[in-house]
Amino acid sequence: MINPREFLSRNDSTLMANFAQLQNKTAVVTGSSSGIGRAIALELARAGARLLVHYANSQDAALETVNQIESMTGQAAELLACDFSHPEPLESFPERVWEKTDGVDIWVNNAGVDLLTGDAKEYPPSTKLEKLLDIDVKSTVLLSREVGNRMFEQGRGVILNIGWDQADRGMEGLSGELFAVSKNAIMGFSRSLAVSLAPKVRVNCIAPGWIKTAWGEIASDEWQQRVLDETPLKRWGLPEDIAKMARFLVSDDADYITGQVINVNGGAIR
Repeated sequence: MINPREFLSRNDSTLMANFAQLQNKTAVVTGSSSGIGRAIALELARAGARLLVHYANSQDAALETVNQIESMTGQAAELLACDFSHPEPLESFPERVWEKTDGVDIWVNNAGVDLLTGDAKEYPPSTKLEKLLDIDVKSTVLLSREVGNRMFEQGRGVILNIGWDQADRGMEGLSGELFAVSKNAIMGFSRSLAVSLAPKVRVNCIAPGWIKTAWGEIASDEWQQRVLDETPLKRWGLPEDIAKMARFLVSDDADYITGQVINVNGGAIR
């Protein structure tokens, strides 16, 4: 009889080398010029996927993502611009993507408005809500439905959306209220779309916790301490933590997982 520990020890390198591999797959990551989107694009490329990198306005940053992919993998990445705040470019974006590919295997809806840094943090509440609904929610819903139908017709595909771990349990303040509106919408939509597109297309959603992106870098000492207090693992999450989960969920190793919202938050429960 084979000892399980001995078997795993002998085959560990093979198992890990083959885990969550994405060779011969084409992936689109929206909003991949920086932060979580960039980390996901890099991780999927590292796993062997061909990447289409999307951006709205930050061309230089998006080019940096492309350059990192090409330097890391030796494989070319495609750059696509589209401002999702305007209906016509948003609606035609999937067609543009399909014209450049033989079909898309992986679609990650990461694009969203940043209300915590830059000019947007000074918007009045009504404008902030409008931006969130327009860019975060509308683009996720419309792109997912169109892309999902195309994937269903081609007989394969995975869609991954981005939620927020505090959306369904609440956080005080205007930003918490508004993000709860948009991210709960995305999380609920993801669960329903997964049922609509089964069994050919899988749909899941990652709900990040405290992730150190642009706002985390400049957050006050009070917020830095709050993150540590609320996170059992006692550290900020990194974009790479989300990217590693994304890589698994879009791979064939997760082929029995659909309709799920998965927290990646260091164990935070508050």
